[in-house]
Amino acid sequence: MNPTQSLPYLPLSKSLFPARSLTRDVLLVLGGSLIMALAAQVAIPTQPVPITLQTLGVLLVGAALGSRLGFWAMLAYLVQGLVLPVFAGGTTWFDPGKLFTAGYLISYPVAAFVVGWLVERYGTDRSPLKTFAAMLLGSLIIYAIGVTWLGFALGSVGRFSGLSALLYAGMTKFLLGDLVKAAIAATLLPMAWRLVRR
Repeated sequence: MNPTQSLPYLPLSKSLFPARSLTRDVLLVLGGSLIMALAAQVAIPTQPVPITLQTLGVLLVGAALGSRLGFWAMLAYLVQGLVLPVFAGGTTWFDPGKLFTAGYLISYPVAAFVVGWLVERYGTDRSPLKTFAAMLLGSLIIYAIGVTWLGFALGSVGRFSGLSALLYAGMTKFLLGDLVKAAIAATLLPMAWRLVRR
């Protein structure tokens, strides 16, 4: 039996392309990783973590592809970073700055999976309020893993200067932007569903 048939709600991509095949899944995963690579290039270089559109990309890809394909799209993006300059500022895993941002990158498959799971189980991409709530939860996952890693990384190089400084460097300065990104997603996803249903 097709596992998507048992889902209470289909993600947007699986509604647009219902005929499941390996080719379809691979193309959706590669498309999701391409969205991430493009979102990463829209960046404001702040230290130690840049401000980018990556979190918006993670949340939209997770919601649009669902838990399984969203997870694989993020994993593909991370693997591409071993050889291609797909991260913020055109960098790879071998850039020295990845010591500080690795936690955020590693959180992306988890956040995409959770957001996709919420879409599949509760249809959280159908209404602005539910979408906004799902995006905030995805952002919290990114912060939890990213800030924790950042604290250890800063401590390992003797740059850890207290919890308030860590929270500012890894979370506080991003909050307003992430609220805006969640609002953008809460507008785009329900609008896309309205277009699909016409």
